[in-house]
Amino acid sequence: VEKQLKDLNVEFSTDLVVEVIDSLEMEPNKSLIFFRWLQESGSFEHGQRSYIAAARILSKEDHTQKFWRLVNEMRDAGHELDKENYVRLLEHFVKRRMMKDAVDLYEFAMGGRIKPSVHDCTFLLKKIVVSSELDMELFLKVVRCFKAYGNSLTDANLNAVVKSLTSAGKMAECNRIVTAMKETGYHPGSSVQCKIAYKLSRGGETSEALHFAENGGDSRHLSDHKTWLAIIEGHCFSKNVDAACSSLREMVDKVGSAGSGRALDLVTDLYCRDDRPLDGFEFLLEMVKEKGLTPWHTTYKKLTSELLYKKLYREALDVMSVMKSQGYPPYLKVFLKYLSKVGSADDAIEFTRAMTSKRSPATSVYLRLFDRYLNAGRESEAQDLLSKCPRYIRNHADVLNLFASN
Repeated sequence: VEKQLKDLNVEFSTDLVVEVIDSLEMEPNKSLIFFRWLQESGSFEHGQRSYIAAARILSKEDHTQKFWRLVNEMRDAGHELDKENYVRLLEHFVKRRMMKDAVDLYEFAMGGRIKPSVHDCTFLLKKIVVSSELDMELFLKVVRCFKAYGNSLTDANLNAVVKSLTSAGKMAECNRIVTAMKETGYHPGSSVQCKIAYKLSRGGETSEALHFAENGGDSRHLSDHKTWLAIIEGHCFSKNVDAACSSLREMVDKVGSAGSGRALDLVTDLYCRDDRPLDGFEFLLEMVKEKGLTPWHTTYKKLTSELLYKKLYREALDVMSVMKSQGYPPYLKVFLKYLSKVGSADDAIEFTRAMTSKRSPATSVYLRLFDRYLNAGRESEAQDLLSKCPRYIRNHADVLNLFASN
């Protein structure tokens, strides 16, 4: 064949050589033999186009060693891999799940004059993390290469990777990813920390969420309660009340009480949604007495409403007592509603004594109680309550007028 080609005295142009190589796409070895024959016979001096054409043919799984010898030879000969063909080869390797070759190609291109875009780093990282087996060596190779050529990882890179981990159901790997990225000097900002913490706890990765809160963030944000709050929000979303309580305790121990009002409100709400307001109150008491927390007024009100809904009247009064000790006014509306429907006169007297540290609450409170009882059609209970009130209430003009009009 070689003799016949020489006898033909063909003048090989770049277009002709590339056309012949492309025609041998299904026979990579023959294309390489032709390429080498041209080279060794002196019939043609290869340039960028013919090198790249041959490289494309050799980019299949069984010929990658030959591919790498050829592209390195191409660079030694002074030719570069252009952007268009780099992208084609990269996508080819990724599509065929040849991730090691894809990463090596990225590293090869970064070492040349025509460098990949910054987006190619993110593209590769996303593809690596969704592979069937997470290869941290490949991941590290990409981020180190990216850093070595003067680039810096950002929250946008991590956000993209986290999105891919989430879609692949592999958020448990996130701590390894963050550790690898931190090796380059990158530290995640507060916003992305919260996103990761929330996703981990929401997905049931309790130990990974805890590890991230303690080790995964930026040292400048270690005292930031927002990451812990995000963990608690995730646990509450997935209705993992035990993990939420444990995380709240950890949060207070490690970063103090900042943000604890929101966290305690979330946990209390979870107890109430789980039809366990009494357990919620016990946990709230623990946080108040042992951790020195101050729940929100709305948290107390929510808990009071749920306890009364379950007819846990004495416990609701206990909540009011704790509220009072922290300077909050009593939640009159819900107590008045409860008492007017099912409360006895003795219950009402107990309420008036519990709601104030004074000898007796204001006359207006009694007036509202009487009015509620009477409007609910419970005149006998209203009369019973009146008989048990202090004399100054029984003889008050507004009280007398109220009963006279009914």
